[in-house]
Amino acid sequence: MTIRLAFTLLAVPTLATAAQPALSRPAASANAYARGMVSAADPRAADAGAQMLRAGGSAADAAIATMLALTVVEPQSSGIGGGGFFVESSRNGRVATIDGRETAPAAASDQWFVRDGKVMAFPDAVPGATSVGVPGSIALAWKAHKAYGKLPWARLFGPAIKLARQGFIVTPRLNAMLKGNAATAAFTSTGKALFYDAEGAPKAVGTRIVNRDLAATLDAIAAQGPTAFYAGANRRALVGAVTTAPRNPAPMTEADITAYVAKDREPVCGNYRQYRICGMGPPSSGATTVFATLKQLERFDLTALGKDSPVAWHLIAESMRLAYADRARYSADADFVRVPVAGLTDPDYLAQRSALISPDKSMPSVTAGVPRGAEALALADPAPQDEHGTSHFVAIDRRGNAVSYTSTIESPFGSGLMVGGYFLNNELTDFDMNPVLDGRPAANRVEGGKRPRSSMSPSLVFGSDGRLRLAVGAAGGATIPAQVIRAVIGVIDWKLSAQDAIALPVIFAPGTDAVYVEQGSTLEAMIPALVALGHPSVTPRGLPLKANAIEVRDGQLVGAADPRSEGKAVSE
Repeated sequence: MTIRLAFTLLAVPTLATAAQPALSRPAASANAYARGMVSAADPRAADAGAQMLRAGGSAADAAIATMLALTVVEPQSSGIGGGGFFVESSRNGRVATIDGRETAPAAASDQWFVRDGKVMAFPDAVPGATSVGVPGSIALAWKAHKAYGKLPWARLFGPAIKLARQGFIVTPRLNAMLKGNAATAAFTSTGKALFYDAEGAPKAVGTRIVNRDLAATLDAIAAQGPTAFYAGANRRALVGAVTTAPRNPAPMTEADITAYVAKDREPVCGNYRQYRICGMGPPSSGATTVFATLKQLERFDLTALGKDSPVAWHLIAESMRLAYADRARYSADADFVRVPVAGLTDPDYLAQRSALISPDKSMPSVTAGVPRGAEALALADPAPQDEHGTSHFVAIDRRGNAVSYTSTIESPFGSGLMVGGYFLNNELTDFDMNPVLDGRPAANRVEGGKRPRSSMSPSLVFGSDGRLRLAVGAAGGATIPAQVIRAVIGVIDWKLSAQDAIALPVIFAPGTDAVYVEQGSTLEAMIPALVALGHPSVTPRGLPLKANAIEVRDGQLVGAADPRSEGKAVSE
């Protein structure tokens, strides 16, 4: 097999207009911070990353070790059976991104989720193999390590192998996920035996689970590199599991796996107030959606309104509706679809979209705009899809290099299929399963070799001096951009710590008339005020929220982990 190793550092494209301040590049520092830090959704994974920092490793080393440990201790959310997006900033101010998103098998077509002339329901499509894409996590990690790693590749696997071989303790979150997702967690006899007792009940909180198969898989990849995953026994096992799945078997081939390549992508960056926001471009919809929402809000004084103002949250929802409408119509794999990224992030276009927002009244309806580069695209507005799962983590080393990395297997426990002790993803359900609406093709329809659109939004925020201010991201499907938007506004506009910012409630307005507010939060009390502003439907909802961040405050690293999760920030 061939793994492409070349990695090009990309200069950040400037989207600022002449009226906006040019952000300077910081001077390089031999020792930016006294100690590095990792923030992740599980303290054991955060500690795995911190161990790499203590050994002199880079932020990339720490992030990779964190991803590998999450494969063991947070099997419901992410790991080597899935994929992810990696955003890196070096201390000289440059930003680069790596796309490790899963790919559809070559045999896939826009009829992939159509049965007897009808599109499959999401719950029917998830378990089994139709939903499985070729995993990208190991290829991404290898590419990132070659570009940014300092420690030997094998050393990054040590903490994860130890957790798998010696065992890890079932936490309340994992126990709850096992209770609520047996359809995938216990889909195979292997998963059932690993995570459930003889009576079929989820293993209790405090139980030690030993995953010897995963330890062996990680041992092999540590010793042999990515060939141990994309060739040989693992490749054969992966193809066997997909093609002979007891439900929804699919025609994935060994050639599909061998052909997988993690790709360099150009970062998407733009100025919001005095700050520069950078994130992941297509097939992620994260950076364009986050930036568009923020830029459309720039003319409003959110600081004066404050976090307790229903008008502030109304404005955020209105801007989000516009950005999500554009996301739904245009975002997809840019290798297959001409995604108008420059148009979607153009300040003049976003000023026009912002003019549709009123602080006094909700827009009666929202449709996608026509940004520059989209004039000739006749694409459908697909129906919203369910998305869950995922894990985000952040690492910053003592030299000032930063990584914001989101990893996923999609729904809890992915497709339910297990190979070598890890769950295979169900990422292909992130495609628009209905390929045509009203006679127009969906940009995000299934095609062979294509990567499904993602909501993952690993982000970096830089101050007016060009220095890193915040590294942030989240998990939770389509709510991810909303969570990142909330965090950035919390830090920039409301002057909160990153910890307090990601503890803020979330409002979610996914491009329709419906607005959702986090159930049990202070936003519930604002529902009458939001309805009075013209929102026809404001519903409290239990949202799948889980964010992590590290901020730079007064020259020091300060970690943040979502209080809704078991996450933690661990210092070097």
